[in-house]
Amino acid sequence: MTDLTLRLAKPEDIPALTVLMNAAIAELLTPFLPPEGVEASFEIMGLDSQLIADGTYFVVEDGGEIAGCGGWSRRATLFGGDHSAGRDAALLDPSRDAARVRAMYTHPDHVRKGVGRMVLAACEQAAAGEGFTRAEMAATMGGVPLYEACGYSLIEPFTAATSRGYDVPLARMGKALGAAPAR
Repeated sequence: MTDLTLRLAKPEDIPALTVLMNAAIAELLTPFLPPEGVEASFEIMGLDSQLIADGTYFVVEDGGEIAGCGGWSRRATLFGGDHSAGRDAALLDPSRDAARVRAMYTHPDHVRKGVGRMVLAACEQAAAGEGFTRAEMAATMGGVPLYEACGYSLIEPFTAATSRGYDVPLARMGKALGAAPAR
């Protein structure tokens, strides 16, 4: 039995979130990518502290322990952490743009407990509350099954080039907010 609670992330959570994200990338991508792909993923993934500053980043705790995190954004950047190139802090227009679901991670010790679904639902509800009618994300191959189960559809596959010469496969996915998950 899990005791999941949801709250907004705080700046003081950043060290623990970084540890969680590193563990998730290192362990949960191994069924989907070769070792060099997992290693290259660290270059394009991680925490975007702008989400915490914007009040759009959530933490899920399981019995007081951080089990997962994720957020949404009203900014143009689709994916990447503070260290990633190509970020764009321009504000989106909810009447024409899709909110961005960003930086979703579950600690390997807490998978299959509903952590990701809890964060995703909170993101969708918050984005809809600010007038967004659609959400989009750049999903890792490990995240695609969850997002499909939650009603997201593939828009296009793409890759993110890294300085290591490895192109990390991603999937741009989207959903109309308020839509029921596909079964």
